[in-house]
Amino acid sequence: MRKKILFISSWFPNKLEPTNGNFVQRHAEAVSKLQDVEILHAMGDFNQQEIYLFDDQSINDIRTLIVYYKNTGNPILNFFRRMNAYKKGFSKMQRPELVHANVLHNSMLFAVYLKKRYKIPFVITEHWTSLQTENHPKTSAIIKKTAAFIANQASYVLPVSENLKSGLKKLGIISPMKVISNVVDTEVFTIANKERESEINFLHLSSLIPRKKPDKIIETVIKLHENGYAVKLEIGGDGDTETLRKLVHRRKADHYINVFDAISYQEVAEKMQQSDCFILFSENETQGCVILESYACGKPVIATNVGGVPEFVKPGFGILIEKNNESELYTSMESFIKDQAMFQNPTNLRDFVLENFSKQSIGKAFTAVYDEVLKNPVNQNLS
Repeated sequence: MRKKILFISSWFPNKLEPTNGNFVQRHAEAVSKLQDVEILHAMGDFNQQEIYLFDDQSINDIRTLIVYYKNTGNPILNFFRRMNAYKKGFSKMQRPELVHANVLHNSMLFAVYLKKRYKIPFVITEHWTSLQTENHPKTSAIIKKTAAFIANQASYVLPVSENLKSGLKKLGIISPMKVISNVVDTEVFTIANKERESEINFLHLSSLIPRKKPDKIIETVIKLHENGYAVKLEIGGDGDTETLRKLVHRRKADHYINVFDAISYQEVAEKMQQSDCFILFSENETQGCVILESYACGKPVIATNVGGVPEFVKPGFGILIEKNNESELYTSMESFIKDQAMFQNPTNLRDFVLENFSKQSIGKAFTAVYDEVLKNPVNQNLS
């Protein structure tokens, strides 16, 4: 029998941040194949006049209610308005059997409230790089204490990688944990025929924030080109593309490096299908959804050995390199161009994703957790 599941999240796509937390939306879509899912989100907007605005619509066949509240310069007032926005939104939703919360930010204190007020158990999926072990020294004590408090009220904590799971345990979280990865839409990310080209086409797509090192990827491709290699680069996303365009133009690389702005999910898949290899040169990642999306299109990756990345770059699937090691990035890309690196065939790359990260497989993994939580609510500390 299908269960009623309410997704809430500290991050979720909205009119102000269209791509923020889109991986949460994909998790909800995966679960909706097997359960009755609704989504509730609250978001502050400095520009709106009304204290609360309701945006209630169906997105990909899932009822999605976003309650926008008027943001202020007072963070305490903003927090109380956010909680009230969630309460107002919850009153308009069907009563869930279980809440699936996301990201251990203070917004998810609302999941704790629902547990205490209505005896509704919750699980929480975690994606946040701030909670990785290596980032604990840079993360404020209040964020870590809040995360641990919320997590220890949850029936299950579901980090997206083993690396992140280790970081959560070091915060003193004792709730049961199970790693369930991000999901790939394998109906969008598919193997497609690629026209044979004389150049090798590398691809990088991200938020383009500094820790993604997009400028270093550009400089490495320029160096390859200057050394006589037939190479192209597609690089872009929803970050500072203007600075990257200026770099490319200054280096007179416009004819073989294309910088693009934010694109649709379908267009991301098309970029991957027309690439030869995906480049991820991040200083840190909890997992790296783009790695799995690249595999689903039959494309290998070159990626930094950071965070949860090595859990997903299996032998024959890609090349792992040290972070911030531009020389190693160069030699790895060079070996790819020279066809010196041995990779699995595209079908094997895709099959790995189908078996472990498709909507069907991730939906089943979440359902197994829901079943365990709901079969014996007496043990879920709901009193």
